[in-house]
Amino acid sequence: MNTLDATHDPSLTSWVESAQSDGTDFPIQNLPFGVFRRGRGDAEVGVAIGSDVLALTPLVGAGWLGQDAQVHHAVAQGTLNALLELSEAQTRDLRRRISALLSASNGALRDAASQRASCIVPQSDVEMLMPVTVGDYTDFYASVHHATNVGSMFRPDNPLLPNYKFIPVGYHGRASSLVVGGTPVRRPWGQQKADDADAPTFAPCRLFDYEVEVGFYVRGDNDLGSSVNIAEAEGRIFGLSLVNDWSARDLQKWEYQPLGPFLAKSFATSVAPWVVTLDALAPFRVSAFERPAGDPQPLPHLDHAVNRNTGAVDMQVEAWLLTPQMRAAKHEPVRLSRGHFRDMYWTIAQMLTHHASNGCNMRAGDLLASGTVSGPEKGNRGCLLELTWRGSEPVQLPTGEERRFLIDGDELILKGYCESKSHRRIGFGECRGVVVEALPA
Repeated sequence: MNTLDATHDPSLTSWVESAQSDGTDFPIQNLPFGVFRRGRGDAEVGVAIGSDVLALTPLVGAGWLGQDAQVHHAVAQGTLNALLELSEAQTRDLRRRISALLSASNGALRDAASQRASCIVPQSDVEMLMPVTVGDYTDFYASVHHATNVGSMFRPDNPLLPNYKFIPVGYHGRASSLVVGGTPVRRPWGQQKADDADAPTFAPCRLFDYEVEVGFYVRGDNDLGSSVNIAEAEGRIFGLSLVNDWSARDLQKWEYQPLGPFLAKSFATSVAPWVVTLDALAPFRVSAFERPAGDPQPLPHLDHAVNRNTGAVDMQVEAWLLTPQMRAAKHEPVRLSRGHFRDMYWTIAQMLTHHASNGCNMRAGDLLASGTVSGPEKGNRGCLLELTWRGSEPVQLPTGEERRFLIDGDELILKGYCESKSHRRIGFGECRGVVVEALPA
């Protein structure tokens, strides 16, 4: 259970001055984890604070992070995987220790000049890496608004299939093609079939799309054959991150029946470098999506009072576009959409519980993603397939350009943040990707 404590105090400030900047994603109330590299050095575990990174390994030897040998080992690795094997209590204590070290009321690290210099690094001076070595990746379809919109395009008389409101629908993705945000994304080749054609052709994707998603990383393991109780599911979730599930819509249309997404999805999925812990999100937990009258309630194994009352996260997610023409004219990116993660039909706990309900062994470092985050309004739609309604309503851009789907050179930028009147705004950083041309035949 994630509860409020001193680390969430909106009046808490840091001696790292940029952590107080207006609009920063990374005030001291956040402290997301990531993995970075300085120059050609080794990968290091760090925490974002303002415009800087706090490297954790240099703090171990001096005893700044307590005496827990398992924690020391975890933060000395080149990924977050060992951190995800720790207990909730251990990672919560680590977060509290880091908060205390960075607090303006504690000058110990601030005044230790050589120690501070070894562990405080500008984010602009580092390369962000994949935060987790992901063993298994699963993508869900948890937005009823997205599912209804897409279903309406292809099955106008029956947009939602009968199982949708009973189970969190998902598919197994491809972990090997997960890339950290900022990595260029290659336009894929694949089979596609025009409606009036007798046979498919093999060519570069023409209907290249993005999907605004929220991912979450699993902590700990359960044995093969065992399940994860809904009441305990959040204890198995370390934190959340932005995910862009790139999609080749023409490939998808041809291949998805009868077994669902395959090559239209497996060519690349971008994940943001920073992972915001569930502990940091405690002030922004809200009730789960309220199902309309007539909708079935979740079956007992997917239902719990705590999940009903605080199972959702009040997080806003945005998609921004920067085209080559805009870049050349020095235009700022334009926002395409803004959605709300609280609008998802299924919660993160329900997705994890459902995944393990057949005895599937979830392992530390597994990544689960929500599916496209969409809402009831057009401005909430989290992909171009929805925004342009299969290309029939192109997006108009300030340069006079229009987009039905992405072209080579387009850069898609995902942003996410939580804010309220009573707590400091915290953000998720950015998840960027530039579309690059397909390889020659």
